[in-house]
Amino acid sequence: MKETFPTDKFRNIETPFYYYDCDLLRKTLHVIQEEARKYEGYLVHYAIKANANKKVLNLISQTGIGADCVSGGEIQRCLESGFPADKVVFAGVGKADWEINLGLDNDIFCFNVESKEELEIINELAQKRGKIASVCLRINPNVGAHTHANITTGLAENKFGIAMQDMHSTVLAAMEMTHIKFIGLHFHIGSQIMDMGDFQALCERINAIQDDLKERGIEVENINVGGGLGIDYNEPDEHPIPDFQSYFKTFAKHLKLRKGQKLHFELGRSVVGQMGSLITRTLYVKQGTSKQFAIVDAGMTDLIRPALYQAHHRIVNLSNTDELQSYDVVGPICESSDVFAKGVSLNTVHRGDLIAIRSSGAYGEIMASQYNCRKLPIGYMSDEL
Repeated sequence: MKETFPTDKFRNIETPFYYYDCDLLRKTLHVIQEEARKYEGYLVHYAIKANANKKVLNLISQTGIGADCVSGGEIQRCLESGFPADKVVFAGVGKADWEINLGLDNDIFCFNVESKEELEIINELAQKRGKIASVCLRINPNVGAHTHANITTGLAENKFGIAMQDMHSTVLAAMEMTHIKFIGLHFHIGSQIMDMGDFQALCERINAIQDDLKERGIEVENINVGGGLGIDYNEPDEHPIPDFQSYFKTFAKHLKLRKGQKLHFELGRSVVGQMGSLITRTLYVKQGTSKQFAIVDAGMTDLIRPALYQAHHRIVNLSNTDELQSYDVVGPICESSDVFAKGVSLNTVHRGDLIAIRSSGAYGEIMASQYNCRKLPIGYMSDEL
């Protein structure tokens, strides 16, 4: 399914901006729900951090899936966008008191707790409000993922989660607290994972943890395996929708759920990644000593992933189909790292040409900054153009 862009409508929009394909988003959500429905007790939460554009959230919330939040601001945003509070999970290694209180006041489904210290604070704050806080303990399973080091979260040296050796004492502490209800375990091993073997390894570790807890008489009502499923940045037209079938099937095959247990997923990038493109305009074509530069009006302030993660995005010239030439596609920011791609083949680029940086629906607009006093990019839905 090749992405088609309404370039005639783009010409009158100030660049850079994000373009979101609503039809692809709806199809992706439909596939997620259809695949999850094949298995009893599978519940999906959308990870708000991937893209918190209000119009995107409104469309996602209409499906009835839950939300995964990592800040008080995200809780507020998702509630304003129609996500039901009783389907909201709140994770994050550093929850401020006001954020915890916001979750308590709105009776969210649960807090994914990342330390014993945090557990104690939530108990205190819940007691002051006369509330009982439902919690899942985020366990660091020390399971590696084949992905970028900056988005690997399940290793022992990562800042996230409760260490394996502290799990039993923390579970027991939670069960003894008067204003805490221990309802499950939470795991998340990383992001942009394409190897199903990584998820299989997680399943095997969870199975061992569950066996150990059962021997101690501890029953777990909910298992949350986070998200992490990646997308195809190289060929977005060939794989516009990730392989959710294999993803859910991996857990169904390898994770031994107990009777009545619920399995929660926190999908972010895989939901919105392919439906978004950053649209930018060529300012100059500069001939260097040995290479050509296509200098565009978008920069690392609009899409930081290439600079931060050395991430690859497919780049296409929307304005013409002239012969291919090699370019370094760079932005206007006063940083040497403000480079989208080096040596990329594009149809001959001219000043004013519209360039699309594909697969930018996740961690694009939401991570934008105003460095160099630049304006934040606006996100436009295909339905409104």
